[in-house]
Amino acid sequence: MAEAEKIYREILATLPDHFDCVHLLGVICAQRGQYAEAVKQIDAALKLNQNHFIALNNRGNALFALRRFEEALASYDRALAVRPDSVDTWANRGNVQHQLGRYGEALASYDRTLTLRPDHIEVLANRGVSLLELQRFEEALASCDRALALRPDFAEALSNRGLALDRLERFEEALASHERAIAVRPGYVQAHYNRANTLLALERFDEAAACYGHVLMLQPNYPEALSNRGNALKALKRFDEALASYDRAIELRPSYAKALSNRGNVLREMKRFEEALASYDRAIALRPDFAEAYSNRGLAVESLKRFDEALASYDRALTLRPEFAEAHTNRGLTLQKLKRFDEALASHERALAVKPTYAEAYSNRGLVLEELKRFDEALASYARAIALRPDFAQAHHNESLCRLRIGDLRRGWEKHEWRWETGQLDKARRNFSQKQWLGTDEIAGKKIFVHAEQGFGDTIQFCRYVPLVAERAAQVILEAPKPLRNLMSMLPGVSRIVSTGEPLPDFDMHCPLLSLPLAFGTELATIPAATPYLQVPPDAVTRWSHKLGAKIRPSIGFAWSGSPTHLNDHNRSVGLELLLSAVAGIDATCVSLQREVRAGERALLQRSGIRHFGEELRDFADTAALMANLDLVISVDTSVAHLAGALAKPVWILLPHIPDWRWLLDRNDSPWYPTARLFRQGESRSWDGVMMQIRAALENHVRSL
Repeated sequence: MAEAEKIYREILATLPDHFDCVHLLGVICAQRGQYAEAVKQIDAALKLNQNHFIALNNRGNALFALRRFEEALASYDRALAVRPDSVDTWANRGNVQHQLGRYGEALASYDRTLTLRPDHIEVLANRGVSLLELQRFEEALASCDRALALRPDFAEALSNRGLALDRLERFEEALASHERAIAVRPGYVQAHYNRANTLLALERFDEAAACYGHVLMLQPNYPEALSNRGNALKALKRFDEALASYDRAIELRPSYAKALSNRGNVLREMKRFEEALASYDRAIALRPDFAEAYSNRGLAVESLKRFDEALASYDRALTLRPEFAEAHTNRGLTLQKLKRFDEALASHERALAVKPTYAEAYSNRGLVLEELKRFDEALASYARAIALRPDFAQAHHNESLCRLRIGDLRRGWEKHEWRWETGQLDKARRNFSQKQWLGTDEIAGKKIFVHAEQGFGDTIQFCRYVPLVAERAAQVILEAPKPLRNLMSMLPGVSRIVSTGEPLPDFDMHCPLLSLPLAFGTELATIPAATPYLQVPPDAVTRWSHKLGAKIRPSIGFAWSGSPTHLNDHNRSVGLELLLSAVAGIDATCVSLQREVRAGERALLQRSGIRHFGEELRDFADTAALMANLDLVISVDTSVAHLAGALAKPVWILLPHIPDWRWLLDRNDSPWYPTARLFRQGESRSWDGVMMQIRAALENHVRSL
């Protein structure tokens, strides 16, 4: 090459207008990768012969290498004006148009190429890529298959074929195609990356993460691989690693809006909602038309209980992309929390109109139908979700709660076992080598480990089954949260009690507390409802009697809110101010049964005259002893209500219009707690009507004491 250049320059020293020498010097520059210099040299040649086909074509190639696509396209067009039947120029023209995002025009150029040379395998493969961009996936697959019929070991065509199969959701076939490409060319980075994406789509997250790791070993600074690796790690709940992967992708490409949105997703999973919101906002600042980021932003602000703002984010996403099914159903979930149920239902149905196979939308639709008391339709919606995705744990679990709520306990308990697959109880799930007991195995003489799994209220409600297990001649080892240990230690049938987190003794089988109703085949008529099944030591009752002092009028205990982190807190808690409106002027000693009070209510509680013991209630045994000294307990749906019922204490329970499943529907009593009286919201879903009922009932109750 150096010798040729020397000769050309010597000729030009004598004949400066020698076209071939000027042109060939440009070709040499291009071969060296000096594309800008090549363009200058070829332009000089074209001044000598402006319609020289080869020079025009070479100029286009150099401009293409410089990513000056519009200029390259113009150069190819000039070349084709000279020689309209040039196969390579039509092919190159298609490649430029594809790079410019003009996929329809690229397709036309590729088709013109194939008219001239039907067996042009590179063009067949590239044509498949343009068809992919045009979402004509079956045609893309056919184009790749035509290329592979000509050259079965064509790695690019194998990989592109896999991409077409991915888009057609034929993931197993796609995976095989990507793996064939890798077998042909083991170091083919793009094929490894495409394979990892397919593994991600197949939810083979461990393999996907490993495959992205291999891609990054081959090409460490690959932002897309880093971002998608983060998605696989997020699915594996390896959140810190996922965050690091997103951060590295953004470090390499600060304008990478998709990685910023993905980063927000993992921060949301980590419950770092403000940071997630900031990440989404950065993504949107970079891409104001980024509909997914707006939808994800809505999820973050919804978690912050800023429901109107969430709704605005979803609406913006849908303005940008009206057919965005995920945003429609997310919007429906927010409208449900705003109690705009008809609108919520319409939003889910819009999602299904866009995407009829959208199992999540069917499941979410079922939740709204339950709020509207259209339970048969809700069950049908869950059934449709499960038909679409038989392993859809959340839909199975939603169905279980619906069946339990309407009193279909037998099928409800069976479906309730799906709770372990939803991901919501991962921290509570126990992976013992010992078999889970579900009622069919003989347990006489066996050690059965019964363990709490969810909230305090659930533990109190279902510990009633422990004596029944013991009646089968089993030794029961009970694990309970530490605040319940002292109270539960007196439960009949317990041979040993341990606190959650303590080392466990040997046992033969185990059973989570909320699986015991299934083990005993519990139906409405067979609920073990004998109370009290919990006892309070007499000395503790006496101690709290002294704390309360001489009893000169009726005493009533109150619990007006549960845990603020509970998913249904916005429905079940009433707030102190509203409760005070119901008890104002009642001739009774009012006692707080809450250990903790929300910051905004402390001053009001101090002024209210309600006696509050706070941290003196060291555990539930103290709460039970205090409760034993009261005439009546009034509580929202929280552990206090369950404790009162388990102690056979008269308890009035305040319930939202659609209550938790255990309180059933349209009745003022509970088959679980004979001493309970239920006060339910009406169709207005307002607590005002409930408080009016409570006040009238309190006046009658106090007069009767």
